Amino acid sequence: MRTTMRAAVCVRAGGPEVLEIRELPVPEVREGWSLVRVMAAGLNRSELRTRQGHSPSVRFPRVLGIECVGVVAASTDPALPEGTTVAAVMGDMGRAFDGGYAEYALLPNTLLMPVATTLPWEVLAALPETYLTAQGALDALGIRPGERLLIRGGTSSVGMAAASIAHGCGVEVAATTRRPEKAGALAKVGVDHVLVDDGGAPRTPWPEGPDHVLDLIGTSTVLDSLRLVRRGGTVCVAGSLSGWLIPQFEPIAMIPSGTRLTAFHSDDAKGSAGAAVLQRVVRNVEAGVYQPNLDTVFDLDDIVAAHRHMEDNQAAGKVVMLPRRAT
Repeated sequence: MRTTMRAAVCVRAGGPEVLEIRELPVPEVREGWSLVRVMAAGLNRSELRTRQGHSPSVRFPRVLGIECVGVVAASTDPALPEGTTVAAVMGDMGRAFDGGYAEYALLPNTLLMPVATTLPWEVLAALPETYLTAQGALDALGIRPGERLLIRGGTSSVGMAAASIAHGCGVEVAATTRRPEKAGALAKVGVDHVLVDDGGAPRTPWPEGPDHVLDLIGTSTVLDSLRLVRRGGTVCVAGSLSGWLIPQFEPIAMIPSGTRLTAFHSDDAKGSAGAAVLQRVVRNVEAGVYQPNLDTVFDLDDIVAAHRHMEDNQAAGKVVMLPRRAT
């Protein structure tokens, strides 16, 4: 077993340049935790905001990364033998303790989800946080075949995963994007109607409104989404691309009578709660029912470029990091 590893350390709050590649000791296994050799890690905008200093509970330096996939290198749990393929998401990864931006991660046993798969690492890494969030949000909406769904923030990784799942369930899907050149990527995952977001309310193809709105933009659009959805429909907020808070929110005045507002947080899909769902997602990706929505794969050494790619909104789908050494 190696004694040192490379990791991308966020040394302070700031721009992408505050992520530095450093040589760190490989963590020692302790009771209740397992050492995972990270094979790939999906990148998330929440890590971008943490890096910018918008997560007050996070103390720097910190190895970011709220998810990863890899192989158990050592464990205190007999149910997680060495060599087991696992995924992990949330549970304060990359916040209260070091996360997936490293060659190894010491993670709580309760977070680890064993996965049986033949998918390449970079494809598997594009699934956990993205598809578990998308599935949880669609479940919160109570969506059914034949209904109409509007996804706001459609070219986010969760948006594209939600479109893929909804399309596979026989739902008519519309999705917004600020970049017309991304329309092809949305159509590929099953979006029936691509709506270009010019800053105003999107004009949906349904005069009475969609049955459901999955709002991944969040605070700047949720009130508009409540006006867009058909009376009696449901809006689910499952993203925060525009921030965390709605100033002076007045529920009685702002939620139309009979319309429902709900939310989904991906922390509800961590560990054993998400294991069966993730395995089902993996099987559907292997069978071609769902699309993995992989945008770009970066090496650990290029983590600064990866964060710039996210921050500049260049991605259409999931950005993934591989901790391999650059050649």
